Amino acid sequence: MGNSPNNHNSAYAVVLFDGYCNFCSNSVRFINQRDHQNYFRFTGLESEKGKKLLKEHGSERDSFNSVILIEGKQIYTESTAALRIARKLSGLWPLFYIFIFVPKGVRNAVYGLIAKNRYRWFGKKENCFIPSKELKQKFL
Repeated sequence: MGNSPNNHNSAYAVVLFDGYCNFCSNSVRFINQRDHQNYFRFTGLESEKGKKLLKEHGSERDSFNSVILIEGKQIYTESTAALRIARKLSGLWPLFYIFIFVPKGVRNAVYGLIAKNRYRWFGKKENCFIPSKELKQKFL
């Protein structure tokens, strides 16, 4: 990995996600499969590491209805985080970054609708997401 988890520079970004959410856990797998630059690392929002990272980046909130992206010293949430993740993936996914020009309120309204209904639409795990052996190396 080269960089310690506490040294957040441009070598990699950290994705914090809801480890109980099926949609979120599947999104981690989706990101990993398309992360050909080995740019992303992952941790659960509810994990001790996740809580520590949020606090280090000025967020005291315990609960988020959002994926969180930490790039360098910046923290991104909701649709901005999702679009910044998409722009680093292989294939056509970076094209979705064009939606960054849609007003943030509009983007986040759509994102919020999905986030609010994610358990109902995609289900919720009894236990927190456990990554595969391959994926585990990318977890903090």
